[in-house]
Amino acid sequence: MNYFSPEMKEADVNRISMLGLAHIGDGVYELLTRTMLCLQGHQSVGELHKLTVSYVKAPAQALAMEKILPHLTEEELALYKRGRNAHVHGVPQGASVGEYHSATGLEALFGWLYLLDRKERINELFSRIMED
Repeated sequence: MNYFSPEMKEADVNRISMLGLAHIGDGVYELLTRTMLCLQGHQSVGELHKLTVSYVKAPAQALAMEKILPHLTEEELALYKRGRNAHVHGVPQGASVGEYHSATGLEALFGWLYLLDRKERINELFSRIMED
């Protein structure tokens, strides 16, 4: 099994719970963010950490979701909504319930796309998020 780039059938990916997809998507989104920041030339570990947190916290991810929502396919939108509506067991400080649910939907979407090896689509959506 290639864990870095798993080859999974869509039926197998769709059997993973929404929170499982969000768990994977959280890592994917954070890796994309860390990569982007390093490519921009940030070098201090403290600065990298602070900037990464500012992008990956729930309120920022909720705003990111708003940016890409109009660009989602019907299938992606349905997946996002299922992730958004997943039953979570708590909300971190600094985030509203709505922001946390939206962030969970975003992470589920990125996890789903990653497991389906749709890296071009991930890059397209992430680029839209990072546009000024």
